[in-house]
Amino acid sequence: MAEKSKRLKALLEAPEILVIPGIYDGYSARLVEASGFAVAAISGAGVSESHLGWADMGVMSFKDNLEACRAIAAFSGLPLIADGDTGYGNATTVHFTVRAFEAAGVAALMLEDQVWPKRCGHMDGKQVVSEAEMVQKIKAACDARIDDDFIIRARTDAAGPLGLNAAIDRLNAYAEAGADTVFADALLSAEDIEQVARNVPKPLTVNMGLGIRARPTTPLIHPAKLQAMGVAAVSYPRLLSTAAVRGMMNAMDAFKDMLGGTEAVDRPDLLVGFDEINKLTGFDQLSDLDETYAHDQEGSAHGHDGD
Repeated sequence: MAEKSKRLKALLEAPEILVIPGIYDGYSARLVEASGFAVAAISGAGVSESHLGWADMGVMSFKDNLEACRAIAAFSGLPLIADGDTGYGNATTVHFTVRAFEAAGVAALMLEDQVWPKRCGHMDGKQVVSEAEMVQKIKAACDARIDDDFIIRARTDAAGPLGLNAAIDRLNAYAEAGADTVFADALLSAEDIEQVARNVPKPLTVNMGLGIRARPTTPLIHPAKLQAMGVAAVSYPRLLSTAAVRGMMNAMDAFKDMLGGTEAVDRPDLLVGFDEINKLTGFDQLSDLDETYAHDQEGSAHGHDGD
């Protein structure tokens, strides 16, 4: 996985802003890669909501998260950023959390300074641990990695509960502790984003809230403008998950309408075709493997018949 971490590090340090779609399952990961994006972030909220059926409020365990990330990393060719939540304990726990996610095949792990149980960064009621506690977690994370290229991303949620200056101070402390890149969540204005970008020493990532526009949250800003502000990367964690839910809702509405009538009606405008699904999910590769080994299997079977 060192090669993927190196690729991600180069993209974060490039002058062009890095656009990072959020993914949460096989479909979303395949779509992002097929669409030509260079990297993806595994959304902890997306995994919790889609795999467990619960909102992002600390229900998802370390094991739930790790297994979902390992499954995606096993087939995706993209450098993946995993969401390690709070590290699932203290600095000692963080050591083992980093080891596990690095072994799972992701290129980077994000750790945040909320108290546990954490909650989505755009929910009310967030609380953060002390700066000193999080600094120790970041030090533990950096010491734990086997490969020096494995990326540790330090996230702060302090802007809401403690104010922007506290968030900036924390990101600087986390960078000094060894974080390769920093993340400020739930900033409420373009001016806040620009101020953070000007005052942190490591590449900064911010979230854009596609999919949660009903709430007061980070304003939607084009990547080119974010780049001009000094932002290194922008993440869209809920774009695909919210689009998927909307698509399923539309399909269920159409299905119920059909059941209320007297004729079976197909809706290809709402559904992806069987062949498209197969193409997206590696059918051709699996068929090639079948063809490659079919002859040997037949030969082996014939040999046993003759014994």
